[in-house]
Amino acid sequence: MFRWRLPQAVCMLSACVCLLLAYEDDIEVNYADPFYNEITEGDTPEPTPTSAPCSSRDLTKWDKVFSMLENSQMRENMMLQYADDIIKVEMGSLRGEMLRFVAQYGGSCGVAVETAGRRMALQLEGRLKETMDRFKVKDQTSTAAGNSVGNSNHLEGTLQLLLTASRSQATRLAKLETSCFSPGAGIGRSSKTGFLFQDGRGAGLDEQEVTSQDVTSQDVTSQDVTSQGVSQDSVLAALQKTRMEQEEVLRSSRQRYLPAGCDMALLFPMRSRQIYTSVMPEVPLSVSSFTVCMWVKPTAVSNKTVLFSYGNRRNPYEIQLLLAQTSALFTIGGEAHLVEAKNVVNPSASEWIHLCGAWSSNQGLASLWAGGRKVASTPGVAEGHVLPDGGSLQLGQERNGCCSPPASIGSGVPGFERGFDHKIAFTGKMTGVNMWDRVLSEEEISQLASQEGQGCEHRGNVVAWGVTEMVPHAGAQFVN
Repeated sequence: MFRWRLPQAVCMLSACVCLLLAYEDDIEVNYADPFYNEITEGDTPEPTPTSAPCSSRDLTKWDKVFSMLENSQMRENMMLQYADDIIKVEMGSLRGEMLRFVAQYGGSCGVAVETAGRRMALQLEGRLKETMDRFKVKDQTSTAAGNSVGNSNHLEGTLQLLLTASRSQATRLAKLETSCFSPGAGIGRSSKTGFLFQDGRGAGLDEQEVTSQDVTSQDVTSQDVTSQGVSQDSVLAALQKTRMEQEEVLRSSRQRYLPAGCDMALLFPMRSRQIYTSVMPEVPLSVSSFTVCMWVKPTAVSNKTVLFSYGNRRNPYEIQLLLAQTSALFTIGGEAHLVEAKNVVNPSASEWIHLCGAWSSNQGLASLWAGGRKVASTPGVAEGHVLPDGGSLQLGQERNGCCSPPASIGSGVPGFERGFDHKIAFTGKMTGVNMWDRVLSEEEISQLASQEGQGCEHRGNVVAWGVTEMVPHAGAQFVN
């Protein structure tokens, strides 16, 4: 029995050992499987490049420009803020200094002047009373002695000295006021005319200045009075010269600007048969009376310079406003009806001048105005005439001149085939061109001719400056 069981037990032990070994192999295999990240020498993968975690694209030149602009703007803002802070601090400090200065010296000048004036008046009054007392004593003595001639001479001399003394006192008082109210006033200064201390005390003139010597001294003679008069005359002459110079500067500055409130002008740069300005009025020109006005600033004036011209096929010279050297001319219906005013234009001065021509067919009265005043008037000019409609109106030229037009211009407007003449062309500036279908009054023309006024705002009902179409040709152009 024991022998039979012993082999069975050995067999069972052997089976258990086999199972234990088999279990250990499985555990090892299972532990080996999870290591799938293990890198062996034979299976090493090729490294792949990776992008940088904070990579940025290359900056273009515009990005760099914008970055520079942002930096410059930031620096500019910082500099402006810094300058603003500095100015505020400096202004605050200056304001504090000025307030302390005014508080310390504000009332000292007035007190000093008043004190000095009072002392001068008292001293002058005392010396005058003393002199009058002396005069009474001498008068009584002279009367007793019968010397009336010497008395009168002494009286005249005394009055002359008193007059001189009063003038001297007035001059010194003026010097005191000037020195007190000058920019250096308030600071302690001393002179023979008066002085001020920093504590605000005022002192009058030196006692040696206002004494009886001012009244009785022989040094004050008529020669001093004469020298004072000459000095006053020289000062007056200098002031008049300064005033004339200021007026000249003001007049020249006004010439650089447009007159009468106008904001634009027509520029005719040179004489040319191609440079002119055509005007297209919106209403017919069939009128029996009219007024045409304009501001002109000629560069040069020939024997005939056209400013304003209107005509038709039958008569190219229905209306003409002309310049001739220093004269102004105005025609209606042709050169046979001429109104002329001499010495109203100064081309060398290059100044703005206001010209008007007015005409009425009822009495045939034509008048010419320059600078707001009537300079010529002629009756019986085209009496009963009516301006024909359908003509051509232009500035700076007249149609049907002396010469044939160039090939570049062509035959021109029908009825005006002969073209323009450069010799009569206007050169300069023109503004405020207006035309009315009536004769304006003297007051209206004076208002239009006021250089400092607003004449350009009063526009005509036939041609209105700034409203009616005006077409510059060739080199003519609008300027402001």
